Amino acid sequence: MARYGMVIDLDRCTGCRACVEACKVENNTPRGSFWMHVFRFEEGEFPNTRVWFMPRPCMHCDNPPCAKVCPVGARYKRDDGLVATDWKRCIGCRYCEVACPYGVNCFNWKSPEKNYYLDWQDPELTARTNGAIPPYKNPDLEGRYGPEQRHVAGGGHLKGVMEKCTFCVHRVEKGLSPACVANCPLFALHFGDLDDPDSNVSRLLREKRSFRLLEELDTQPRVHYVGSGHAPGAEARQIEHVKGRI
Repeated sequence: MARYGMVIDLDRCTGCRACVEACKVENNTPRGSFWMHVFRFEEGEFPNTRVWFMPRPCMHCDNPPCAKVCPVGARYKRDDGLVATDWKRCIGCRYCEVACPYGVNCFNWKSPEKNYYLDWQDPELTARTNGAIPPYKNPDLEGRYGPEQRHVAGGGHLKGVMEKCTFCVHRVEKGLSPACVANCPLFALHFGDLDDPDSNVSRLLREKRSFRLLEELDTQPRVHYVGSGHAPGAEARQIEHVKGRI
């Protein structure tokens, strides 16, 4: 079985946030919910300054603290490496949100019909969409995935549940890359099998210096960062300093 992971090349990222938009469109996350976040860092003093960016999806840790604290088993680790959330089993206790050191969890405060960006019943909008299915009704996001056949894809399904980046499980199981990877215009994001020596992720980890966020916590993230200019400064490693921006 594949051991999925992501490699993000910080030298290529320009902070365009196409990954953020692609994630929202693909997963139909509700208003104010962002599963992908791009941090902006400024270094130096004028005139010797530079700005660089760091995308942050869910780390899909091999030792996920969020799964350990879930009292009902809604948050769990799949055999292929994805950390998933069964939104039909989640009771909304938010223990996973407190346990995660990366700030990746989002809570659904409203039902999807009340928390989307547009009123899909608006006559003016209906005239323009010609009755197209609203995004939160995407059938791919309602399906069951993995050997366990559990509801783990997409966002905004139910009020009162926790959600986060899924690595676009509904795409991965079709042999496609996550939406953020597929839509990055500068190919800064790479996804694949870490156990396959011929995959892009394995090649990048061999060729470039890499680091992972908060490795000292032993969460064993599946997201690796490469880039000679930025690894692994204290500002990049200690993501707690910028969690307030999420």
